[in-house]
This record gives sequence, structure tokens and C-alpha cells, in this order.
Amino acid sequence: MTRAPSSSATAENRAEAPVHTEKTSTGIDANLAAALSYLVGFVTGVIFLVVEKENKFVRFHAMQSTLVFAGIVGIDILLQLVPILGALLVIFLVIPASAILWLLLMFKAYQGEEYKLPLVGQIAAERI
Repeated sequence: MTRAPSSSATAENRAEAPVHTEKTSTGIDANLAAALSYLVGFVTGVIFLVVEKENKFVRFHAMQSTLVFAGIVGIDILLQLVPILGALLVIFLVIPASAILWLLLMFKAYQGEEYKLPLVGQIAAERI
């Protein structure tokens, strides 16, 4: 009878994500600044892009936040042009999906992970 490895053994085998606890030029820990760049969508993304000049980790998350949430706002506006169906899609699809994405991105940034979304993450990495 074989036993499954204990959770501590599997945790040791996994490569740990780098934790960004260094201070940024804003005086905040990098992981906290990266998470805050998602707080109010593209607004805080733009703020951190303007304010943070040195830390590439924070600038990556600020750029990704700006691109993702500006895109979501654009999709929302386009869908609102379609009477009734557009509003229903926004209410039942776009808003819940963007809320889940928002929480995921904030969590990953706070954990110190440079989590790249498909397409947008690559663009953000190239632009910082």
C-alpha cells in the first residue's frame, strides 16, 4: 500500500514564488503596492505607473491592471450599445467575471507572483 506524500513534503518539492518585500520608491512594500494597483481598476494602475519609477514588479502589475480594466470598461461600453441583451450580458457575465479576475489578480500580486494573463500579461511585460 502506497501512501500519498504529506502536504509538507509536496510543499518542499515545489519552487516557492519570490516574495517582493522590498520597499518601492513610494515607501510601500512591493507586493502591497502591486496589489493596490488593482484596487480601483485602471485608475490605480495609472496612478502607480506614474508614481512608481523603479520597481519593475509593481510597474508590471500597474500596467496589467490598466490594460485589463480599461479593456473591460471598453467591452462594457460596447455591450451597452445593444439594447436589453447587452445589459443582461454585462450584469450576468462581465461584472461577475471581472470581479473574480480582480480578486485573483490582487491575491496573486500580494503573494509576490508576477501572474501574467494571456495576451495582456505579455503586452504589460513588454511595455514596462
